[in-house]
Amino acid sequence: MILALTCAVAVGNIYFPQAVAPLVAAGLGTSPGRAAGIVTATQVGYTLGIFLLVPLGDRLPYRRLLVTLLAASGAALLAAALARDLTQLLAAGVLVGVTTTAAQLIGPMTVGLVAERRRGAVMGTLLSGSIGGMLLARTFGGALGERFGWRAPYWVAGLVVLCLAVVLARALPATGVSPAPRVPLRALPLRPLRLLCAEPELRRSGWYQASLFAGFSAMWVCLALLLTGPVYGYGPQALGLVALTGVVTMACTPIAGRFVDRLGPDRVNLVCFLATLAAAGVLALGARGGTTGLVALVLGTLVLDTAMQCGMVANQARFYALRGDSRSALNTAYMTCGYLGGSAGSWLGLQVHRHAGWPGVCVFLALLTLPVVDSARRVRAAKREVGFMPAARTSRRFH
Repeated sequence: MILALTCAVAVGNIYFPQAVAPLVAAGLGTSPGRAAGIVTATQVGYTLGIFLLVPLGDRLPYRRLLVTLLAASGAALLAAALARDLTQLLAAGVLVGVTTTAAQLIGPMTVGLVAERRRGAVMGTLLSGSIGGMLLARTFGGALGERFGWRAPYWVAGLVVLCLAVVLARALPATGVSPAPRVPLRALPLRPLRLLCAEPELRRSGWYQASLFAGFSAMWVCLALLLTGPVYGYGPQALGLVALTGVVTMACTPIAGRFVDRLGPDRVNLVCFLATLAAAGVLALGARGGTTGLVALVLGTLVLDTAMQCGMVANQARFYALRGDSRSALNTAYMTCGYLGGSAGSWLGLQVHRHAGWPGVCVFLALLTLPVVDSARRVRAAKREVGFMPAARTSRRFH
């Protein structure tokens, strides 16, 4: 429960700025488009943190590393709450992203403690905690910010993270030292790059996740502009309420994990890409406004959230099976690809929205499902391979 809560809080710090960006614009006297840069800044920082800090999980004890990162994250959140202009807030947002990488350390630590046949289910369960934090963070950020101002979510988040750091320092066991303690610290940042070059399945997982997360980030950062703009005219709290419908995703990821354990990650990835393509078509109806448009936005975000998170379960199950002594480095390479895609997607989404509005963002989302071609080809190849295998060998494969 403590680790699940840690995932929720850490991931929530990445997503609640999406709901308060319009309030930041009003509070600091800047345009909504510029204020939305806080979302991109936090994601860029998170990508840097994954690349620079998560590999330390292959070298340092997990408890010490988790507590240190949480303490630094709490301090960065409080610094953001004290920002006097957008430049200071963007700098603090980068620091928040860099330090709130605790969830990316919990995954490799936990995978090493369970049998291989249960990894998909376990990753799905942990991801449910992360999804809960993501959903509640948007609601929390929008509601608290609308009532007390945009600084309030940063104050509350900072204090919660610092309290959690104290709890983890007392509750976590001192065990959990990395499986590869002899790796020199100076060599750790290069290990994810070397693994990315050496492992084709890791590259494929990173490519799939970067595509899905780019569309996911573009949609959510632009959805805030759509809901608070002239088409709907809602307050920032509306984004959090729409995000709450994604609570269904918390129940779907453990189920997806069991399907990954049973059928393999490729089939789950294919379904996720097709679902994302369908979500793009449904979300496009949101430009109409009114009740019809709002229902389309709710259904589309629900399908998109579920597809992105279930795809993550499939991708993680694929690359965690590669090397047992380098799970933190594997996760670093994968998540760096994913959040580079997310950062690029949020920035490109804003540019597309500026020139083509919400329909253009939906077309952009649809174009990002092009890896579905590769996924479908691999599923067909696997079916042909199974069809030519003797019955006994096929049985062992699926077992």
